[in-house]
Amino acid sequence: MSGGPARRAPGEHPARTDTVLAAGCVLWRRAPDGDGDDVEVCLVHRPRYDDWSFPKGKLKRGEEPLAAAVREVLEETGHHCAPGDPLPTSRYAVDGRPKEVAYWAAEATGGSFTANDEVDRILWLTPDAARVRLTRPRDVRQLIALLDALAAS
Repeated sequence: MSGGPARRAPGEHPARTDTVLAAGCVLWRRAPDGDGDDVEVCLVHRPRYDDWSFPKGKLKRGEEPLAAAVREVLEETGHHCAPGDPLPTSRYAVDGRPKEVAYWAAEATGGSFTANDEVDRILWLTPDAARVRLTRPRDVRQLIALLDALAAS
């Protein structure tokens, strides 16, 4: 038989090929006890995954990626930010589905962290310490791009 829908075994799910879109920022600030040139970056700890990463999350329906990135920074860190240069997009699979996370550099402009269900801790770290603490090696790409962007400005 042809022309009909593909048959699946009971309980089998259709193949998922739609890309999950997300956005986030590498949030940074001038080190409070530095000489003005030293920066710190913010990492978030998500207890659900027990990982350290940059603030990020899925886009809401109709939401622009940059707006989502700024929203996620505020939701996950309690900090407002001034977005800057775009950083490399991260592409990987989650449960067999492709995911794309657009990133921006973003300077923290004020706020304070309060733990929530999604993020229970944040750390402000030097770039070298952040590189070591990041759970996923792919996140180092955004960190390096941030440092290059700051050096160029």
